[in-house]
Amino acid sequence: MKLDVIVNGREGELRLEGSRFEYNGMVRDYSMEASGPGIFSLLIDGRSYQATVLSPGTIQVNDRIFSVEVFDPRELRARSSAGASAGRQNIVAPMPGKVVRILISVGDTIEAGQGLIVVEAMKMQNEMKSPKAGTVVELKTTEGATVVAGEILVVIE
Repeated sequence: MKLDVIVNGREGELRLEGSRFEYNGMVRDYSMEASGPGIFSLLIDGRSYQATVLSPGTIQVNDRIFSVEVFDPRELRARSSAGASAGRQNIVAPMPGKVVRILISVGDTIEAGQGLIVVEAMKMQNEMKSPKAGTVVELKTTEGATVVAGEILVVIE
């Protein structure tokens, strides 16, 4: 999973893959467990840290406080295209993968943000969501199908 982040005013890119993360080119092994509400125990390359969510956007790691903003680039794309969603809308596969679940049928009335289809890529499941309210007019794939990036999966009107 790729996330855009701003930590203490500095932009960066965070990639999470299994038990590894990459932050601005730095790659580390990690594990994380919740140890209470808003409190997490982290182990990064054998070193232990305690992270506490003080308030939305503010995290304390051991004795240091960080201002953190996290953005999922996929959500930003969906949000920016939501205003231009008059008429038919094609929902496409963002990456190559396998369709593991279809959550809708042709003729279903759907809401903006509703899950439509789940595609698995690199052992991660990605739910494609509707950018607008409407009706499913075409379903162009089946469960178990292999899809390529940009392939149309669902058409909404």
